[in-house]
Amino acid sequence: MSMLTPPGMGGKYRITGERYPRMRRPRGRRRLVIAALGSAVVLGLVGWGTLQLIDVFSGGDGDTVRTARGTTDCKRDQRREEHPRTGRTAASLPEPADITVNVYNATPRSGLAKDTADELKKRGFKIGKVGNAPSAYDKKVKAAGILLGAPDATKGAFHVLGTQLDGAETKNDARRGKDVDLIIGSGFKDLVKQKDADKAMATLAKPEPAPSGSPCD
Repeated sequence: MSMLTPPGMGGKYRITGERYPRMRRPRGRRRLVIAALGSAVVLGLVGWGTLQLIDVFSGGDGDTVRTARGTTDCKRDQRREEHPRTGRTAASLPEPADITVNVYNATPRSGLAKDTADELKKRGFKIGKVGNAPSAYDKKVKAAGILLGAPDATKGAFHVLGTQLDGAETKNDARRGKDVDLIIGSGFKDLVKQKDADKAMATLAKPEPAPSGSPCD
Protein backbone atom coordinates (compact mmCIF):
# COMPACT_ATOMS: atom_id res chain seq x y z
CA MET A 1 0.00 0.00 0.00
CA SER A 2 1.32 3.44 -0.86
CA MET A 3 1.98 5.99 1.79
CA LEU A 4 -0.50 8.30 0.00
CA THR A 5 -3.39 5.90 0.42
CA PRO A 6 -5.77 7.19 3.14
CA PRO A 7 -6.43 4.85 5.95
CA GLY A 8 -9.27 2.42 5.23
CA MET A 9 -9.08 2.79 1.45
CA GLY A 10 -7.74 -0.21 -0.25
CA GLY A 11 -8.42 -2.23 -3.31
CA LYS A 12 -9.30 -0.11 -6.32
CA TYR A 13 -9.06 3.06 -4.31
CA ARG A 14 -5.49 2.36 -3.36
CA ILE A 15 -3.22 5.05 -4.70
CA THR A 16 -0.23 3.52 -6.30
CA GLY A 17 1.33 6.69 -7.68
CA GLU A 18 0.62 5.71 -11.27
CA ARG A 19 -3.16 6.41 -11.50
CA TYR A 20 -5.74 8.23 -9.37
CA PRO A 21 -9.27 6.98 -8.85
CA ARG A 22 -11.97 8.69 -11.09
CA MET A 23 -14.52 10.51 -8.90
CA ARG A 24 -18.10 10.57 -10.34
CA ARG A 25 -20.10 13.85 -10.57
CA PRO A 26 -22.95 13.91 -8.07
CA ARG A 27 -26.36 13.13 -9.65
CA GLY A 28 -28.45 15.37 -7.37
CA ARG A 29 -27.99 18.55 -9.45
CA ARG A 30 -29.09 16.84 -12.69
CA ARG A 31 -32.24 15.60 -11.06
CA LEU A 32 -33.10 19.10 -9.82
CA VAL A 33 -32.70 20.56 -13.33
CA ILE A 34 -34.89 17.85 -14.89
CA ALA A 35 -37.55 18.33 -12.21
CA ALA A 36 -37.61 22.10 -12.76
CA LEU A 37 -38.02 21.73 -16.53
CA GLY A 38 -40.77 19.18 -16.07
CA SER A 39 -42.64 21.51 -13.71
CA ALA A 40 -42.43 24.38 -16.19
CA VAL A 41 -43.84 22.22 -19.00
CA VAL A 42 -46.68 20.97 -16.78
CA LEU A 43 -47.60 24.51 -15.68
CA GLY A 44 -47.62 25.69 -19.29
CA LEU A 45 -49.93 22.89 -20.37
CA VAL A 46 -52.25 23.54 -17.43
CA GLY A 47 -52.43 27.25 -18.26
CA TRP A 48 -53.16 26.60 -21.93
CA GLY A 49 -55.86 24.07 -21.04
CA THR A 50 -57.45 26.53 -18.64
CA LEU A 51 -57.68 29.20 -21.33
CA GLN A 52 -59.26 26.73 -23.74
CA LEU A 53 -61.86 25.74 -21.16
CA ILE A 54 -62.70 29.38 -20.43
CA ASP A 55 -63.16 30.07 -24.13
CA VAL A 56 -65.39 27.00 -24.58
CA PHE A 57 -67.65 27.73 -21.62
CA SER A 58 -67.84 31.45 -22.33
CA GLY A 59 -68.89 30.78 -25.94
CA GLY A 60 -66.21 33.14 -27.28
CA ASP A 61 -67.79 36.14 -25.57
CA GLY A 62 -64.93 38.42 -26.46
CA ASP A 63 -65.27 37.82 -30.18
CA THR A 64 -69.06 37.91 -29.94
CA VAL A 65 -69.00 41.31 -28.27
CA ARG A 66 -66.60 42.67 -30.83
CA THR A 67 -68.65 41.26 -33.70
CA ALA A 68 -71.95 42.54 -32.32
CA ARG A 69 -70.48 45.94 -31.67
CA GLY A 70 -69.02 46.06 -35.17
CA THR A 71 -72.39 45.11 -36.69
CA THR A 72 -74.19 47.78 -34.68
CA ASP A 73 -71.69 50.43 -35.68
CA CYS A 74 -71.96 49.29 -39.28
CA LYS A 75 -75.76 49.58 -39.30
CA ARG A 76 -75.51 52.99 -37.71
CA ASP A 77 -73.01 54.09 -40.35
CA GLN A 78 -75.30 52.76 -43.10
CA ARG A 79 -78.22 54.80 -41.77
CA ARG A 80 -76.01 57.88 -41.74
CA GLU A 81 -74.32 57.22 -45.09
CA GLU A 82 -74.34 60.31 -47.25
CA HIS A 83 -76.00 60.18 -50.62
CA PRO A 84 -73.29 60.50 -53.31
CA ARG A 85 -75.01 63.28 -55.27
CA THR A 86 -76.68 65.34 -52.55
CA GLY A 87 -74.36 64.86 -49.58
CA ARG A 88 -77.43 64.34 -47.37
CA THR A 89 -78.09 61.40 -45.09
CA ALA A 90 -81.16 59.19 -45.32
CA ALA A 91 -82.01 59.75 -41.66
CA SER A 92 -82.18 63.56 -42.09
CA LEU A 93 -84.35 63.73 -45.22
CA PRO A 94 -87.76 65.31 -44.58
CA GLU A 95 -90.96 63.82 -45.91
CA PRO A 96 -92.84 65.74 -48.63
CA ALA A 97 -95.61 66.44 -46.09
CA ASP A 98 -93.04 68.31 -43.97
CA ILE A 99 -92.17 70.71 -46.80
CA THR A 100 -94.28 73.79 -47.54
CA VAL A 101 -93.83 74.91 -51.13
CA ASN A 102 -94.70 78.37 -52.48
CA VAL A 103 -95.14 78.10 -56.25
CA TYR A 104 -94.44 81.16 -58.40
CA ASN A 105 -94.65 81.50 -62.17
CA ALA A 106 -91.84 83.50 -63.82
CA THR A 107 -92.95 82.61 -67.38
CA PRO A 108 -95.59 84.08 -69.72
CA ARG A 109 -97.60 80.82 -69.51
CA SER A 110 -100.75 81.55 -67.55
CA GLY A 111 -102.02 79.11 -64.93
CA LEU A 112 -98.66 77.31 -64.71
CA ALA A 113 -98.15 78.01 -61.02
CA LYS A 114 -101.59 76.68 -60.05
CA ASP A 115 -101.31 73.54 -62.16
CA THR A 116 -97.88 72.77 -60.76
CA ALA A 117 -99.02 73.44 -57.19
CA ASP A 118 -101.99 71.11 -57.61
CA GLU A 119 -99.74 68.31 -58.85
CA LEU A 120 -97.25 68.79 -56.01
CA LYS A 121 -100.13 68.64 -53.55
CA LYS A 122 -101.18 65.28 -54.99
CA ARG A 123 -97.65 64.05 -54.40
CA GLY A 124 -97.82 64.88 -50.72
CA PHE A 125 -96.27 68.36 -50.48
CA LYS A 126 -97.87 71.18 -48.52
CA ILE A 127 -98.71 74.16 -50.69
CA GLY A 128 -98.31 77.73 -49.47
CA LYS A 129 -98.59 80.76 -51.73
CA VAL A 130 -99.32 80.42 -55.44
CA GLY A 131 -99.01 83.22 -58.01
CA ASN A 132 -96.74 85.19 -60.27
CA ALA A 133 -93.05 85.50 -59.44
CA PRO A 134 -91.71 88.68 -57.81
CA SER A 135 -90.35 91.30 -60.18
CA ALA A 136 -86.78 90.31 -59.35
CA TYR A 137 -87.41 86.94 -61.02
CA ASP A 138 -90.33 87.54 -63.40
CA LYS A 139 -89.31 86.63 -66.97
CA LYS A 140 -85.69 86.37 -65.79
CA VAL A 141 -85.35 82.67 -64.94
CA LYS A 142 -83.99 80.69 -67.87
CA ALA A 143 -83.57 77.39 -66.00
CA ALA A 144 -86.42 74.97 -65.33
CA GLY A 145 -86.84 76.65 -62.00
CA ILE A 146 -85.21 78.04 -58.88
CA LEU A 147 -85.60 76.55 -55.43
CA LEU A 148 -85.33 79.45 -53.03
CA GLY A 149 -85.20 79.10 -49.25
CA ALA A 150 -83.36 79.69 -46.00
CA PRO A 151 -79.92 78.11 -45.47
CA ASP A 152 -81.61 75.34 -43.48
CA ALA A 153 -83.42 74.28 -46.65
CA THR A 154 -80.19 72.73 -47.86
CA LYS A 155 -80.58 70.12 -45.09
CA GLY A 156 -83.00 68.12 -47.19
CA ALA A 157 -85.91 70.19 -48.47
CA PHE A 158 -84.12 71.24 -51.65
CA HIS A 159 -83.12 67.65 -52.40
CA VAL A 160 -86.59 66.21 -51.86
CA LEU A 161 -88.33 68.91 -53.89
CA GLY A 162 -85.59 68.67 -56.52
CA THR A 163 -86.65 65.12 -57.35
CA GLN A 164 -89.88 66.53 -58.80
CA LEU A 165 -88.31 68.55 -61.62
CA ASP A 166 -85.10 68.35 -63.60
CA GLY A 167 -82.62 71.19 -63.99
CA ALA A 168 -83.71 73.31 -61.01
CA GLU A 169 -81.18 75.69 -59.48
CA THR A 170 -80.97 76.37 -55.74
CA LYS A 171 -80.50 79.66 -53.96
CA ASN A 172 -80.66 80.86 -50.35
CA ASP A 173 -82.14 84.05 -48.98
CA ALA A 174 -82.44 85.68 -45.55
CA ARG A 175 -85.78 84.14 -44.56
CA ARG A 176 -86.11 82.26 -41.28
CA GLY A 177 -89.07 80.08 -42.14
CA LYS A 178 -88.88 76.52 -43.38
CA ASP A 179 -90.98 77.10 -46.49
CA VAL A 180 -89.39 76.80 -49.93
CA ASP A 181 -90.18 78.81 -53.07
CA LEU A 182 -90.41 77.07 -56.40
CA ILE A 183 -90.00 79.75 -59.04
CA ILE A 184 -90.85 78.23 -62.41
CA GLY A 185 -88.56 79.39 -65.23
CA SER A 186 -88.72 79.38 -69.02
CA GLY A 187 -86.86 76.05 -69.19
CA PHE A 188 -89.69 74.27 -67.37
CA LYS A 189 -91.60 71.72 -69.40
CA ASP A 190 -93.42 69.72 -66.76
CA LEU A 191 -92.83 67.99 -63.48
CA VAL A 192 -91.02 64.67 -63.57
CA LYS A 193 -93.46 61.79 -63.92
CA GLN A 194 -94.54 60.61 -60.51
CA LYS A 195 -93.15 57.09 -60.92
CA ASP A 196 -89.77 58.53 -61.88
CA ALA A 197 -89.92 61.00 -58.99
CA ASP A 198 -90.72 58.13 -56.61
CA LYS A 199 -87.70 56.20 -57.88
CA ALA A 200 -85.54 59.27 -57.39
CA MET A 201 -86.86 59.62 -53.83
CA ALA A 202 -86.11 55.98 -53.11
CA THR A 203 -82.57 56.38 -54.41
CA LEU A 204 -82.16 59.55 -52.39
CA ALA A 205 -83.22 57.82 -49.19
CA LYS A 206 -81.20 54.67 -49.76
CA PRO A 207 -77.84 54.61 -47.95
CA GLU A 208 -74.78 53.56 -49.89
CA PRO A 209 -73.44 50.02 -49.24
CA ALA A 210 -70.58 49.67 -46.79
CA PRO A 211 -67.08 49.53 -48.30
CA SER A 212 -65.74 46.07 -49.11
CA GLY A 213 -63.88 44.44 -46.24
CA SER A 214 -65.87 46.22 -43.53
CA PRO A 215 -67.65 44.35 -40.67
CA CYS A 216 -70.88 44.63 -42.69
CA ASP A 217 -69.63 42.24 -45.37
